[in-house]
Amino acid sequence: MLTQFVYSTQDFVRDVLQKRENRPPPSKLDSLIRDGWTDRMDRGLFRYHLGDLETRILPGSNGYVAQLNVQRGIERRKPQEILSIQQEFNPSQFNFNKINAEEIMFEIMKDTCGGRDVPDDQLPQTCRMVVLINVSPLEFGHCLLVPDPSLCLPQILTRAAVQVGIESVLLSSSPGFRVGFNSLGAFASVNHLHLHGYYLDHELKIESSLVKPLIPEKNFFRIQDFPVGFLLYTESEEAETAARTICGVTDFFVGENIAHNLFLTRGCPPSGQMQTAKERCLRKGVRIAIWPRTSCFGAKEESAFNVALCELAGHLPFKNKKDFECTTEREVISIVQKYLLPDDELHKLEEELVKHLLTH
Repeated sequence: MLTQFVYSTQDFVRDVLQKRENRPPPSKLDSLIRDGWTDRMDRGLFRYHLGDLETRILPGSNGYVAQLNVQRGIERRKPQEILSIQQEFNPSQFNFNKINAEEIMFEIMKDTCGGRDVPDDQLPQTCRMVVLINVSPLEFGHCLLVPDPSLCLPQILTRAAVQVGIESVLLSSSPGFRVGFNSLGAFASVNHLHLHGYYLDHELKIESSLVKPLIPEKNFFRIQDFPVGFLLYTESEEAETAARTICGVTDFFVGENIAHNLFLTRGCPPSGQMQTAKERCLRKGVRIAIWPRTSCFGAKEESAFNVALCELAGHLPFKNKKDFECTTEREVISIVQKYLLPDDELHKLEEELVKHLLTH
């Protein structure tokens, strides 16, 4: 029988620090992912065995975390042909209703009934998320969070999916648990709504990068550091409100046919000025970074790495040893820059987006 993890706000881990010492024990969510993922690795359900990845921090101010993962580049399923950001779900193509059932680790849903007994058929199905292994993992614990697969939703974010994504980060006691989303045209490989989750036990610059307020009352900011994008910050009490704002942003992008990537991670409260070391270690809340970018439809892949949710956040899974060993920070910036919107386009988009969020 499939394990169900029903959580409430009481399960959120509120006091997390970006420190290697005195870390709290794994939360219930962490244990479900770690145990389920390790069990399926031991049983050979992945396309390749993933051990400890060779890792190096690229010299430079961005602190890029480079990892060598040759087998993912070779073994992963060929991405679907994507022709539009608003492409409809196609049941004849690969989707998560066609996977081996043993790849599913558990279901996660929020207790919205305050502990009251409610018949199963009255549970809000929008909160049900299936958590399955990514058979071509890029790091330990790499899983996919799929809102009720039977709904056959295309790869366009919903408020419920965003909220569970935010709350998954809050349910983990590890500052290294990350959640992300690639839209169609932004290197999503399957047109069936899903988010990625995985552990990366290295600090990323996005966790504490400086920001400029755009709509302070919505905790909505512009990321000042490269790559420039948008950022929303939330703590546990405001997750639902944050999800509504995020969907306001992504719905606007979809309506304008703008591809986008999201990266959700524990991070320190946003600031426009340098913070103390103690402030930079705080991980009480979640930072949601959103990058609008140029669309890639059937585009040639980069030889070193593709620019999607991980790479924009500063985590670089390399496909070959030469690029892993030789690529410099300057070269990474040059590759990433090709996929970002030009400055004038981004500035115009920012003005329209702020106006949209203030009137909706």
